[in-house]
Amino acid sequence: MAQPRVIIVGAGPSGVRCAETLVAAGLRPTVIDENRRDGGQIYRRQPDNFTRPYAKLYGTEAGRAQSLHESFDALRDKVDYLPETLAWNIFDNKLHVVRNEVSSAMPYDALIICSGATDRLMPVKGWHYAGTYSLGASQIALKAQACAIGRQIVFLGTGPLLYLVASQYIKAGANVAAVLDTSPLMRRVMALPKLLARPSVLLNGLGLVAGIKRAGVPVLTGITPVEIKGESESGVQSVLIRDSRGNERSFQCDAVAMGYHLRPETQLADLARCAFRFEQETRQWLPEVDEDGRSSVPGVYLAGDGMRVLGADAAEIGGRLAAMAVLTDLRLKVSDEELQGLRAEQASMERFRQGLAQAFPWPAEQAAQLPDEAIVCRCEAITAGELRHVVCGMGAQEANRAKAFSRVGMGRCQGRYCGHAGAEVIAHAAGVPVEQVGRLRGQAPVKPLSIAVREEQE
Repeated sequence: MAQPRVIIVGAGPSGVRCAETLVAAGLRPTVIDENRRDGGQIYRRQPDNFTRPYAKLYGTEAGRAQSLHESFDALRDKVDYLPETLAWNIFDNKLHVVRNEVSSAMPYDALIICSGATDRLMPVKGWHYAGTYSLGASQIALKAQACAIGRQIVFLGTGPLLYLVASQYIKAGANVAAVLDTSPLMRRVMALPKLLARPSVLLNGLGLVAGIKRAGVPVLTGITPVEIKGESESGVQSVLIRDSRGNERSFQCDAVAMGYHLRPETQLADLARCAFRFEQETRQWLPEVDEDGRSSVPGVYLAGDGMRVLGADAAEIGGRLAAMAVLTDLRLKVSDEELQGLRAEQASMERFRQGLAQAFPWPAEQAAQLPDEAIVCRCEAITAGELRHVVCGMGAQEANRAKAFSRVGMGRCQGRYCGHAGAEVIAHAAGVPVEQVGRLRGQAPVKPLSIAVREEQE
């Protein structure tokens, strides 16, 4: 009897643990990885000729990173691993991929999407100047290229990743000018009962903040971004904010790393026609899944930060759960005791996630306060004023209609970085709840393809 065709998209924490569980059950899955090597974003491997130790590269996550890398190394001859391969479409029970500029369609019996997350960004006037990076891009520069994004860097936004990347830069010897957090300190105090669901993670986060302060870096909470000042020729020069008391303050810098927590990378789930639901706490659309990762589409499973952002350790659990769901649906043996244990761990992590959403809220009000000249969509250079015009002057109160009229979200990133903020601008201008604006529909290819790509010859 032929083995079932199981494909895993992604080789980060959830993808590796998913593959490990399937291999242990006697299957040989195919693992699609857009990166050069396994590890995902958080445990991205350094180039072969780099020799920085794990403790330096991953900090408090060094042990987990090394464990994940070693686990995948042990799996390499037991899976079909396709690195540097882009999964760009899902249609007719086939995953369409591009590798070495050749496009092919891979049929599957089970598809597990472990696509991870990307930065969630809120525009600020001047964020289009050279020298403004997302937190994820800043982290890639440090891990994969062993360089800082600037000589004097401001970290701006909110969420645990803000402090993690700032801490990593400080340990690497970079000059961090300030860490500027939009969430008020009191929100974290109020969220403590939920955050205590994972006390060790909470203590680790407090330790990061304390370490940043010990390094002499100013840490401000409850701030409001006003403008990233700079020039077209030279790029970023400073960041202007209002502090929690309403006083304007300026921080000199030549680079800004910004981000407001993370958003699941859901384009592939959308192309697979999975159902979505609006989550009020985080003000975003998320795929509908059961407790083990089954989507609304038979044969399609979601795991890790690609369905909801719980963190790397939770992603490992999610990968195992999704693999066990696949095994169960294929009528293969699964340990009920192990399954229940993983579900219990995931439940405590979900409570912690809710605490993070409460402690570090998405600053929706900033979209309403954006000046008309501020750029919302960097790919297409669409301003807040232009977006408001298509809402108020042309009646476009739905995300995809506004996209058609203004081109917001029509660029290279396909709305990954402007879609959430754009929806908030539309909602405020139209005077409707943001969930009524809807979400930008996923389109293939999920990322741009080279004009040189050709179809595989059968």
